[in-house]
Amino acid sequence: MDWITHEEDVWFEFRGNSPHQLVPGRFYRGTVDGYADFGVFVDLASNVTGLLHRSELDRRLESLEWEPGDEVFVQVKNVRDNGNIDLGWSIRQSDSEFRGARIHDPDGDADGQPVEKEAESSGPATVKTRPKTGKTTKPVGASTSSETVEAEPESEQETEPEPESEQDAASESEPEQDAASESESDAGDEDRAPTAGDVVDDIAVNGESEQDVEAEPESEPESESAPEQDDTDAEQEAETEADADADEAERVTLASIDDRVGDVIRVEGEIASVRQTGGPTVFELRDETAIADCAAFVEAGVRAYPEVEVGDYVRIDGEVERRRGELQIETEELTILDGDEADTVAQRLADALSDEARPDAVAPLAAHEPVAAVGKSLLDAAEAIRRAVLESRPIVVRHTATADGYVAGAAVERAVLPLIREEHPRDDAEYHYFTRRPLEEAVYGMDAATNDVTRMLEDRDRHDEKLPLVLLLGAGSTAESLDGLGLLGVYGSERVVVDAAPADDEVAEEVDVLVNPAREGADARDLSVGALASTLSVAVNEDIRDDVSHLPAVSYWENCPQQYLDLAESHGFDADRVRELREAVALEAYYQSYQDKRELIADLLFDADEGLAGHVSEQFRIKLEDEIETAQANLERRDVGAISVAVLDSDAYSHRFDFPPTGLLVDELHRRTREGDAFVTVALGMDELYLRSTGDLDLRAVVESAAEKAPAAGLAAAGIREGRIEFLTGARDEALEAVLDAAAEQF
Repeated sequence: MDWITHEEDVWFEFRGNSPHQLVPGRFYRGTVDGYADFGVFVDLASNVTGLLHRSELDRRLESLEWEPGDEVFVQVKNVRDNGNIDLGWSIRQSDSEFRGARIHDPDGDADGQPVEKEAESSGPATVKTRPKTGKTTKPVGASTSSETVEAEPESEQETEPEPESEQDAASESEPEQDAASESESDAGDEDRAPTAGDVVDDIAVNGESEQDVEAEPESEPESESAPEQDDTDAEQEAETEADADADEAERVTLASIDDRVGDVIRVEGEIASVRQTGGPTVFELRDETAIADCAAFVEAGVRAYPEVEVGDYVRIDGEVERRRGELQIETEELTILDGDEADTVAQRLADALSDEARPDAVAPLAAHEPVAAVGKSLLDAAEAIRRAVLESRPIVVRHTATADGYVAGAAVERAVLPLIREEHPRDDAEYHYFTRRPLEEAVYGMDAATNDVTRMLEDRDRHDEKLPLVLLLGAGSTAESLDGLGLLGVYGSERVVVDAAPADDEVAEEVDVLVNPAREGADARDLSVGALASTLSVAVNEDIRDDVSHLPAVSYWENCPQQYLDLAESHGFDADRVRELREAVALEAYYQSYQDKRELIADLLFDADEGLAGHVSEQFRIKLEDEIETAQANLERRDVGAISVAVLDSDAYSHRFDFPPTGLLVDELHRRTREGDAFVTVALGMDELYLRSTGDLDLRAVVESAAEKAPAAGLAAAGIREGRIEFLTGARDEALEAVLDAAAEQF
């Protein structure tokens, strides 16, 4: 009778040459070909490659530990008409987890034949010591040391000692069924039969080496006939000694394990994250000095120590190993700490965090009064960011999709990424713990907040990640953002807002840290968000000062303070290069506006030669000049009260869905057409308008006054920072006239 009852119980070796020969639903062995942003490509045969999409994984794509060339098991979900192969995840990632293996050879005689397995190595099993005292958690399926006694004859059979008496010879010739019966009886007592791994566990607990066990039958063959009670007493005595030795083990810090590869060590700390791979469970442990991965293996894909959660304080004994260039502790024993022991570890971490997180002082990039006015709040913001890194909390940065916003976000990114790399051993840690998400405007509304909350809750529930720190740069400081900020607050996510423009009082009461010169009584009209965030970045990480010294100058379209221009030039960035960088970033900020474009922005601002910025900025100028030429030819000019007005029908005389965006277009148009001290430029759309003025306008007051003049127009201040006002499409003309009249009243 065929032992295969279901095809799902076996894997197949594909020997065909066409995707259409594959059978959907079957599991196949393949080879990892490479990665893409959306998944992993797996070769099932020569010229037959499928895609395992990231949505099919039971974990993050970035946490998948496959390397190109690795043999893996996948399920064929579907073969499309064009030959594309959709693959599915298999939790079974070793041959032993399947019931068998068959050949799938559509055009050959071997189809359906078993796959001949290669001889397995007979090396020693991995040593895993099981917790025995205190509040300890064991991996699922872990056995006790008493289950390992019956496994000792395996070593005796390998050494084949010569019988010393007829009785010994007779004992060795007993039928196999007696041994099987005895094994089954023991399994009934202990729920399962002991394994070779259990033998090794018992050896580790009793302080014996494998060599001692293998040599034992030769030196003391009579031990087989020793009374069972003596063995038990000896075992208990050895266990007591082992436990005493373990209690006396000296704790080491994670920062010191680089010099302890191959040593068995003890560490204590807090569980920062837990991730389940296709093999072991990986606990990310943080102590007062560093962070390290601690791997615990029960069986492939099975959660070890299931009671251990993020935030638990634990003690781990294990061997330091280096895997794929990264340090890792192979967990042999994990104990959850409570009471005084947990309090001691918690206090140790808290003291270290306080000492390490807060910078000593803020040294501005250049002398600037509004920056100096917010020195204390900059320290608070820098401490919050550094503490998040040390606590293994993700950092989500929100900034506007403008040149100024991208400069601000890139400056903080430049400061934080080295800290993450230093704190976390994993190569992909910077993608887990730092994210930039550009905003189309400076309002942090419910749409953006819902997106962030959804992601952070999913990461918390699926990947045991902590709730993030949300850092808003040049956004979130007005009352229009209160709903979004409040949603973050409901879940306890820390919120830090940094803005050069005046912030509303309600926001100051809502967020955890607010960096805002106007709140300190400073005049910040000549301060950009990019300049303020660049100073913050240096407070976070002083080592990147030279890297970001040119960024303040890049963030200004006009009226840049001379000290920032001088600073940029002293670092090799003259006025032309600063302009090219600004224009290049502005163009790239528009395209794929929801993407952070981390590597491209870094190349533009930090790492590339002048050729890249020059190429992109040339495209910026070409596109902008075409739109400006058309706009200037179709401007409607008039006087309203004491002000001069230029109005552009942006729906009729601009490309709404191409570069430049309306906000950038009206900025440049205003710079080129303004005259005198009382000039207003308006870009009028179907249901919104953008307002620019040579004088200071209170946009909320303008809208309030205009709403009284045109109550049926549905006027609303949609974006204070952008000068954007919304209205009803059917009341377009009435809304425009009311807004212009209200603006004229303020001059």
